[in-house]
Amino acid sequence: MTEERRLRVTTSARLDRAVVAAMPELSRSQVRHLIEDGNVRVSGEVTTKPAYTVKEGSEVSVTEPLVPNLDWQSLEVPLEVIFEDEETLILNKPAGIIVHPRPGIHEVTLINAIRARYPEIREIDDSGRGGVVHRLDRDTSGVIAFAKSKAAQHTLKQQWRERETLKRYLAIVEGFVDPSEGVIEAPIGPDPNNPRQRAIIEEGQYARSKFEVLEQFDDAAAFLSVRIHTGRTHQIRVHLAAIGHPVIGDQMYGRTSELIDRQALHAHVLGVRLPSTGEWREFEAPLPDDMNKLLTTLSQRYLVDEPNAEVD
Repeated sequence: MTEERRLRVTTSARLDRAVVAAMPELSRSQVRHLIEDGNVRVSGEVTTKPAYTVKEGSEVSVTEPLVPNLDWQSLEVPLEVIFEDEETLILNKPAGIIVHPRPGIHEVTLINAIRARYPEIREIDDSGRGGVVHRLDRDTSGVIAFAKSKAAQHTLKQQWRERETLKRYLAIVEGFVDPSEGVIEAPIGPDPNNPRQRAIIEEGQYARSKFEVLEQFDDAAAFLSVRIHTGRTHQIRVHLAAIGHPVIGDQMYGRTSELIDRQALHAHVLGVRLPSTGEWREFEAPLPDDMNKLLTTLSQRYLVDEPNAEVD
């Protein structure tokens, strides 16, 4: 799954410039990644410094992966594309995958998988978060947006900062929810007792969530639509747990469930203004199979002669 190219340097030059001159189909940034990843040899020796000076007459060999600097496992991660144009990519994220690399995590991420198929996104920056606009928790599924250019990333992030987006989630929670709709306004910040978690604390950041019960399953559970007006880490999970209705299967803020092996939380609708046209668009990700199965089970156990509240 690689291709080796050999070239003869005719004039002394920096290594990256010599390779770009011989392989104009690659950008300077792509060549730099190839060199730093050990894919370039000078006179048979691996050289990882783009600024290394190669002398006239030297032979340079370039081993060019189909997707430079990415784990091949990234290509095996399925991507369900909801929408894309030249500036923006909208996906239906599966549960069980994290969005971007972070310290202590050594596994394929969603942005790895995206860059494996859209290598131009690598050009945005070298932070490992180029193209990332917002995030969903590992075990939260649903609609998520990525930028395909630096300008688009700036535009989309600004919409998040200015709270101009529409973010609607579906959650299945424990207990009888009364009242059947309401607004939770409570500041969220790092939990003083556990830095991995978030909590409602006085000095936290403002957070607002609005919920509505779509279906109630006796006293056991409820199916909710939740709109968040802010986007704090773990916001929905913290807010719902705080009012006594943790998301079913949420091991961090509630408890495990025999009915689903992750938190029953799904990003259902995302509304944004497209960077390419300025047009307002709303994108929807259908409820995944595991949450539909959970709803079916709850209906069978707690409802009589009523249809399942499956959401398409």
